Amino acid sequence: MPTIKKFQVTFDCADPERLARFWCEVLGYVVSPVPEGFDTWEEYHRSLPPGREVKWFSCVDPSGEGPRLLFQRVPEGKVVKNRVHLDVRAGTGLVGEERLTTLQAECARLVELGAVHLYTLFADEENESCIAMQDIEGNEFCLD
Repeated sequence: MPTIKKFQVTFDCADPERLARFWCEVLGYVVSPVPEGFDTWEEYHRSLPPGREVKWFSCVDPSGEGPRLLFQRVPEGKVVKNRVHLDVRAGTGLVGEERLTTLQAECARLVELGAVHLYTLFADEENESCIAMQDIEGNEFCLD
């Protein structure tokens, strides 16, 4: 039986802090604790030697239940569709019009934060509605 119970989701990106703060707003996460010996992340970043600019930033679920999200700077931009994406569970337990209304309201909130609404998949005989979106760096995710 596997012993691993916790995992981290890592995003390649251009601006780690900006993307981490976006996902904090989406998920109700908080910025990871500042390294010991520093009062703020800015103070920590200023302490790094010249040429060692910040290459990562992270956020965590304040309840300790969800995975840590790590955002690491990479030189290349995103070029193709994600092979993995997050499903943001905004409509869990809801069905029909109530679910769609809830998802649309959450979509509007996330668009205000800089996300992009790609398309809405409306409920059919098998599946409930969901909304495909992109975060502020073009990473796809779903509201479901």
